[in-house]
Amino acid sequence: MSRIFTTSVASVYPHYVTKVEKKGRTKAELDQVIEWLTGFDEPALSGHLAAGTTFEDFFADARLNPHASLITGVVCGVRVELVDDPLMQKIRYLDKLVDELAKGKSMDRILRA
Repeated sequence: MSRIFTTSVASVYPHYVTKVEKKGRTKAELDQVIEWLTGFDEPALSGHLAAGTTFEDFFADARLNPHASLITGVVCGVRVELVDDPLMQKIRYLDKLVDELAKGKSMDRILRA
């Protein structure tokens, strides 16, 4: 089992915020991307962050967007569409969306509209 599964989302979230804000994007845009992927609105996301929810439990509670399978590309040298473990794939989907936001992609492209 990967260590990331038992890592709290709250311990990684500030790094996501820093990453996107350094590139001129906002926390609100990040939260919108997370909501698109997981179904967690701002109060639900805040609750998970406050509770110290692990990635494993975070994605167990999530209603994954039906278009998540359209997320493709490479994160940390790994093609997200080829990740075997379903939980690791969801974590990589999130990483990929954060990367796309930080790289300045338009929201409609990130959200696979």
